Amino acid sequence: MPSVLPLGDPAPADGILPPQVLAGVEHRKFGLYVHIPFCAVRCGYCDFNTYTATELGGGASQDAYAATAVTELDFASLALDASGLPRRPLSTVFFGGGTPTLLPAEDLAGILKAAIGHWGLEPGAEVSTEANPDSVTPESLKILADAGFTRVSFGMQSAVPHVLKVLDRTHTPSRVPLVVQWAREAGLAVSLDLIYGTPGESMADWQLSLETALSYQPDHISAYALIVEDGTKLAAQIRRGEVPGIDDDDHASKYELADRLISEAGLNWYEVSNWSRTPDQACRHNLAYWRGDDWWGIGPGAHSHVGGVRWWNVKHPTAYASRLGNASSPAAGRETLDAETREVERIMLEARLGTGLSVDALGAIGRHAMAGLIADQLVDPVQAFKGRLVLTLKGRLLADAVVRRILPD
Repeated sequence: MPSVLPLGDPAPADGILPPQVLAGVEHRKFGLYVHIPFCAVRCGYCDFNTYTATELGGGASQDAYAATAVTELDFASLALDASGLPRRPLSTVFFGGGTPTLLPAEDLAGILKAAIGHWGLEPGAEVSTEANPDSVTPESLKILADAGFTRVSFGMQSAVPHVLKVLDRTHTPSRVPLVVQWAREAGLAVSLDLIYGTPGESMADWQLSLETALSYQPDHISAYALIVEDGTKLAAQIRRGEVPGIDDDDHASKYELADRLISEAGLNWYEVSNWSRTPDQACRHNLAYWRGDDWWGIGPGAHSHVGGVRWWNVKHPTAYASRLGNASSPAAGRETLDAETREVERIMLEARLGTGLSVDALGAIGRHAMAGLIADQLVDPVQAFKGRLVLTLKGRLLADAVVRRILPD
């Protein structure tokens, strides 16, 4: 969730959605995202809407945040009801940030309890939280599991101290196997998040991080190429020549290594940057984003989507709390997507999935492009014969280019 909000139309203070959101609602699942905008320190590469204690200023506090989030849950329930939408049980709940586990586990449990009170949970629903390895204890993970959390995603990033230092990560590599063990003892599924391409990271460093992560036998791994965002500490360091810049060829080589080692360890890719041990252990919350389901985003800067209407909350926790305190929507703006835009976004996102997308659903340009994509070894020919566009390894490296070739000019 980048810190710069998009432009958009004014959002109504009552949060009521236009009638178009009712079309097809019976075919869409409903999820919840809860943004916890607090971090112990700001990582040098991070462009997300997060705040350290010294950055919060007056009028906002971590102690009061859970109650404010519950106020938005109450507001969301009323707004969805007033919009005529049927009450649907939550299929996924995801606590992200920031570092959600900087809040007491009891606060996270209280937010989840309030959400369940409004909508309930589907049988077998996925309830996840992100966590830094140094922000949990055996006791806090047990509290989360007892409250209904099913999954924890640890920000491991690297197993190499000098790489973690460049990223400004606060945990030590030795902490990761401990928290993985604690999570398993609590009954939680475990995902590990890795970053590759950090300035100064060698191929041997990246291989060590992969092999170390895999030795913990996680249920799921995410591996993301480092993107240097304007305005971050890392961008300034690169500009001043203090650390080397990003090398696209290095990223490609490291992705290929990641795919080989993760696949050999028994996990399968289901999205360009994500692998799971079984299909059921894929992150269902992210799949809901990629497949265009509905979700309400709680918290400052959080984004929501219901039936082709997308909106985003004001960024600062103080402004966010103030609006809710006045019984007004915290949304800063919203947009209504037309059918063409929704179709383009669907193709862009589904093309990145391991299940691919239906060739029949492509326009004439996309169907005509298939022969060339197969010849260029970007699309799996066997799957294409079955009517699916599924990326090869080379295609995953060039996913954006593939999408450009199958979309209208």
